[in-house]
Amino acid sequence: MKAKRHQVTVIGRYDATDEQYQMGMDIGRMLAELNITAITGGRGGLMEAVARGCTEAGGLSVGILPGEQFEESNEYNSVVIPSGIGYARNSMNVLAADVVIAVGGAAGTLSEMAFAWSYKRPVIALLGSGGWAEELAGKHIDHRWEQEIIPATDVAEIRKELVKLLGIDS
Repeated sequence: MKAKRHQVTVIGRYDATDEQYQMGMDIGRMLAELNITAITGGRGGLMEAVARGCTEAGGLSVGILPGEQFEESNEYNSVVIPSGIGYARNSMNVLAADVVIAVGGAAGTLSEMAFAWSYKRPVIALLGSGGWAEELAGKHIDHRWEQEIIPATDVAEIRKELVKLLGIDS
């Protein structure tokens, strides 16, 4: 019996739009339904939305914070890990994941997508969410890996890709 649960890190803006927030909630619920641990940067915006959707659906949500204080966490994380290493924690967020999902995103999201590429963690990018997810969907970052950034049009397509990548029953 496999003890480790699948873990998926969801990345995106701390100042998510209302539409991105709803997408995050939907992704969090979907992860909970698949019994996948949701990992985020632990704070507000998209990170909060994913944690909220996951936790409210009975799932497990882990927030890896850049700072040292538990109080930096949003209220929906089941587990809070203060890293004390600032944005270098973006590397930890990615290394903790079997798969990374990108929704929108600015510079922090771009760094996490680059870490995911370097560590050969598959990235699913939500089309229509803007930012770096939209910009890099369907592309290769460089020559070191053949896997493209996987484009997905909605949460149902993200679910389909996760089931395929993780080899789980949906």
